[in-house]
Amino acid sequence: MAELLRIAPVADRLGELFAAAGHRLFLVGGSVRDALRGELGHDLDFTTDARPDDIEAILRSVTPAVWTIGKEFGTVGCRVDEPAGGGPEANGAVVSWVIEVTTFRSDVYVSDSRKPQVRFGDTLEGDLVRRDFTVNAMAVELPGHRFVDPYGGLAHLAAEVIDTPGTPEQSFNDDPLRMMRAARFTSQLMFTPAPRVIAAMSAMAERIAIVSAERVRDELSKLVLTDRPRAGLGLLVHTGLAERVLPELPALRLERDEHHRHKDVYEHSLTVLEQAIDLESRLSEQPDLVSRLAALLHDIGKPATRRFEAAGKVSFHHHDVVGAKLARKRLTALRYSADQVAAVSELIELHLRFHGYGDGHWTDSAVRRYVRDAGDQLERLHVLTRADCTTRNKGKADRLRRAYDNLEARIDELAAEEELASLRPDLDGTQIMAILGIGPGREVGEAYRFLLELRIEEGPLGPERAAEALRAWWAARDTATPR
Repeated sequence: MAELLRIAPVADRLGELFAAAGHRLFLVGGSVRDALRGELGHDLDFTTDARPDDIEAILRSVTPAVWTIGKEFGTVGCRVDEPAGGGPEANGAVVSWVIEVTTFRSDVYVSDSRKPQVRFGDTLEGDLVRRDFTVNAMAVELPGHRFVDPYGGLAHLAAEVIDTPGTPEQSFNDDPLRMMRAARFTSQLMFTPAPRVIAAMSAMAERIAIVSAERVRDELSKLVLTDRPRAGLGLLVHTGLAERVLPELPALRLERDEHHRHKDVYEHSLTVLEQAIDLESRLSEQPDLVSRLAALLHDIGKPATRRFEAAGKVSFHHHDVVGAKLARKRLTALRYSADQVAAVSELIELHLRFHGYGDGHWTDSAVRRYVRDAGDQLERLHVLTRADCTTRNKGKADRLRRAYDNLEARIDELAAEEELASLRPDLDGTQIMAILGIGPGREVGEAYRFLLELRIEEGPLGPERAAEALRAWWAARDTATPR
């Protein structure tokens, strides 16, 4: 109630305007849920019996910042700016409320359609029963603050249970994406799905196939970006939904026997994700979707590369390369952006690079090559590599941590001496052509790559020494090339 009173000035004003126009207005859905949890932000959702044209007219009487992009579906939005509290301490600060008002809905879904046939309703109860979960099917009438909870949402909120207003089967049949949303709320709210919800998800998992890849992607991303995604991801795997949207994840549950022992790759991957989240403070973007996807998927190449070796050992040679290809294919199918796909697959391909230097003694050239290969993903690679240590052997974990501390220190030392962030040869293409007396062509690229490798191995040479080395390389190449 304290949260409701906090927003009362703007909410009650809207309620009074709708009432004066002969309509009813209700704060609804996630806004009520979050208010009751003491977590309400500045995005407010309302529902009303008013039709879209009437909603727009009323909102335009409050603010010029009105948008109608969802008007055909009954939703009109606006922004309302208000002074941030009273008194001189406010110092002119402004609070911006982002408001969406939607006409009561009574949508009808065709069984083989990805989209509902939008129909406007006339009753609040009819609108609430069409909502995804009971904790999102509560409302508060404005301006009188009458609480409306026909489907037991408050009791489920108190018991921390995810359930549906009607039957789960009807709810998930209406919109199959709600099954993934149940997984997301399992993590976001840390609630437990009701047994009937889990049963319906398991029985209807194949229906997720009619949902567009973009909607699946967005819901998966929201789940991965929660503070504690393990529970929701586990629900996707348990119910079989992951088999349809991210099959590489349940595939990590490799069978093990008493003769061939290896880590539980599935549980390991979830732990790496959790540890990557704990390390996100090192990154400029938080939460970071790319880093989290890379952590979750970094070992998806293992099922395809598993080989049983002598003495009960198991190998996964080249699982980094295979995993990068699998991730690129899956994330592309889910319509992630080209930049996100490239970054995640690159991190997966590089995630073992640190372990190629097992003794922990990094030469300058090895450090330069590591930084060059990581490029703009270096900070994320730091996070992924550190998170990938899940051993219970404290001594081994401490050795790995110290080794990576040493690597980062070496990177900082070299970065202070030379331009590690953008490794380039000491000569550019124009200088190469002038020194060798050649025009644009393949040879310029070969010379550039030679100088880049020389720069990595020996550090900055300066233009004169680089030109001398270039001439020697060109002469040796010219002698070795048959005429």
